[in-house]
Formats: sequence, structure tokens, C-alpha cells
Amino acid sequence: MNLYDTKHLHKELSGLLGTRFSTDNTVRDAHARDASYHRGALPDAVVFPKTNAEVAEIVKTCAKYKIPIIPYGTGTGVEGAVVATEGTLCIALHEMNRILRVSPDDRDATVQAGVTRLQLNTHLADINTQLHFPVDPGADASLGGMVATRASGTSAVRYGTMLDNVLGLTVVTADGTIVHTGSRARKSAAGYDLTRLFIGSEGTLGVITETTLKLTRLPEVVAAAVCAFPSVAAAVDTVIKLMDTGISIARIELLDELQMEAVNKYAGLAYEVAPTLFFEFHGSENIVAESSEIAGKIAALHGSGDFRWATDGAERKRLWQARYDSYYAALNRRPGSVGYVTDVCVPISRLAECIEKTKARLATSGLTPSILGHVGDGNFHVVFPLEPDNTDELAEAQRLSREIVDIALEMDGTCTGEHGVGLGKRGALEKEHGEAVNLMRAIKHALDPQNLMNPGKVFL
Repeated sequence: MNLYDTKHLHKELSGLLGTRFSTDNTVRDAHARDASYHRGALPDAVVFPKTNAEVAEIVKTCAKYKIPIIPYGTGTGVEGAVVATEGTLCIALHEMNRILRVSPDDRDATVQAGVTRLQLNTHLADINTQLHFPVDPGADASLGGMVATRASGTSAVRYGTMLDNVLGLTVVTADGTIVHTGSRARKSAAGYDLTRLFIGSEGTLGVITETTLKLTRLPEVVAAAVCAFPSVAAAVDTVIKLMDTGISIARIELLDELQMEAVNKYAGLAYEVAPTLFFEFHGSENIVAESSEIAGKIAALHGSGDFRWATDGAERKRLWQARYDSYYAALNRRPGSVGYVTDVCVPISRLAECIEKTKARLATSGLTPSILGHVGDGNFHVVFPLEPDNTDELAEAQRLSREIVDIALEMDGTCTGEHGVGLGKRGALEKEHGEAVNLMRAIKHALDPQNLMNPGKVFL
């Protein structure tokens, strides 16, 4: 972008937005990265729209001057999807944070993209709907960002991912057109499914500004438990058997022995340092009691220790907060480290084999990564605490990550169950989808012929 274009772009956008247009270095730096190790350049400027119309005018102005755009939510991703590149404009959606509508009878809500999941659930509790939005990636991510990355999380085993919980979207396309996809109906046979085209597109096809979401009735009873196992294989075999029974499990999380040691230290807990499953059961009192009893019997058959139950709300919150903090706990194992994290997902019947092969590969390395995962749907993560700026360690973590992806793909799995592609897994996407990636590129070119929407992400 030449200086003439920069000057005129800035003049037009500052005229449109006033103080919600910024070239301040601190603001630019805060919107240049996500939670990953990936680093790029500062965006040239950051804008803070409040309405669909403002986003459309911003996009039209950028198209006029051929300026690339990066939409930005909360920056909690781990694959570099919002990492800035030189000469870009960051559209920060924090101020598009209004809950536009809630319909308790229809169990749905429409929100602006900057609304976070905790903000929505707090509002639903405040107005006493007895409803919640169940998709829980751990971080308090923006709902627009969760749509853009097709987020998942701890509760997907019961409630599904963002793909299963979005009814419709409002999107500003690359030429500044405001498009509404889907409807509030629970099913439709009308035309192409544009909603799901934009879900998981990571800002490469348009800027998601609003989303209509399915809501779920709060469970009558919730019970949580922690149970240690003699090996990762025993824990995973328990999960496979439990899923086969069809009992009412909302979450099943696995932490290996290194991760449990880290969590104990970080959260001040005293659980056994062993491969461990975290369970949560939702339903009526009878269903939860029956499901818990069956889970205990199956776990015991696989050599488990005793279940440690957490039925009190505060105790259960502390338990799950420890799980949510696992990433930071893993980094705390090596004070001052930076995190490199990867995830894969496989058919649950291959999960034990996949984790065993992964742990064997990791054992050949001088690094000491830990494993955790949403094993109820075959998804697990590997967290590497690395010395900052140590290129040898980073190269080793990247090599191991590629090998873990290869293992998953050999088992009919995917290179990422929930983190997305971003910058970090563009090569893995090619491996997984082969010629189909060219079809994805064709869609990208058709919707964004100037390649202005988050360029360089998803595709090499």
C-alpha cells in the first residue's frame, strides 16, 4: 500500500468512526496476535465498529484502496488465525457486543459478533430463562470468533460444536454487501447452506457481524467426578465403553499424568498424579444417578481408583476451572515458557491407539509435552512448554506436531478437531483434503477475488 492510499484510507475511516479509528502503537500491538506462538507485523490501524452498516462501509473503503482486512474477536485462538501481516487493517469487534434478541419459547437468541459466551449466559441467567448456550471452548471467546473457527470444547460430546448450534448469520462480504444466511427455523431445504460455508472460514470469506444461536434448557441436575487410572490406555478404553452404553454424559476430559501434576501445582489441588478422567453428568436426578453408577462400574473394570465427586456448585466450578486452566498450568511446569499447542481428532474407536502412538513419538523427544483432551468425541491436545526464542525447540515441536497429524490422518481423523487452521496447519490441511483444497480456493476466489479477507490464512 503506498503512502497516498494510506493517508486517504485513514482520513476516510477516521471521518467515519472518529475516536474508534486508531493508529496508536499500543492498540495496534494488542490486536496483532492471538494466544499462539505465531508473530507477524502490527496492523496499520485498528477500527472499532458498532453496527453492520459501519462494518460494510469499512469493508467498502478497504476494497476501494485494496487494503487487506483481519477481523478480530478476543484473540484467544492458538493457530495464528488473527495474527496481523504488514499493511492490514484490523476490524476489532469488541464494541459489537449487544444481545439483540432472546426467544425463550423458541430457545434461540441473536447476538452481535463481539458478545462473549459468558456474557450471553450471564444475561440468560439474569432474565431467568432457564436456558444456556452450551458450547464451551474454555476461554471466554467471542461468539463471532467461535463461529469463524467452528469452535468446540468440553461439552461437545453432548451438545455438539458451533456447527450444530448456529441457525443463521449476518456477514459482510468482501465488496461490503451485508448478507443474511439461514433463518430461525430449525430446518430448511432452501438453497445452498451458506451458514455452514461461513462457519469455520476463519475470516477468509467475510466478516461475521451477527449470529443466531440455538439455546439449550439448563439440566435439572449436574454431577461431576474425577477418577484416576493406571494408564492412558485404560482411561481411553473406559471412555470408548462408556460412549457405547449411551448414558447421559455431558463432558469427558482426559489429562495425562504430566498434566495432572501441573494442574495440582497450578490450582492448589491434591489429585493423584496419574492419567485422569474428568466426568460431568447432566439430566434428571434419576438419569444422573443411573449414569453415574454405570460409569463407576465401567471405570472399575478398567482398573480405576475411586470416583471423587463434586456435586456442590462451588466445588464443581473449582474442578472445571482447574481443567480450563490446563494450558496455563502446562506452561507453569516451565516458568517463563511459551506455549506451542496442537490438536487432532480421530474416530473414537481409534483414540486409544492414536494417543499411545502419540505418546511413543513424544517420548523420543527432549521436550516434555503433556496431553489433555475432549476424549468423549475423539479429540485431544498436546501442549509443549518451550523456551522463548529457542528455534531448535520450536522446530522439534513443529516436527512432532506434523507426526501427530500424520498418525491421526492414517486413522481417518483430522488435523484439527477445534483449533482451526490459521497459519499453523495450512500444510496439514493440504495433506488431509488433497485436491479438495483447490475447490476451497475456488470458493475463496469467487467470494474474495482481491484476496482482501484475512489473506495468508488457511491456505498456503
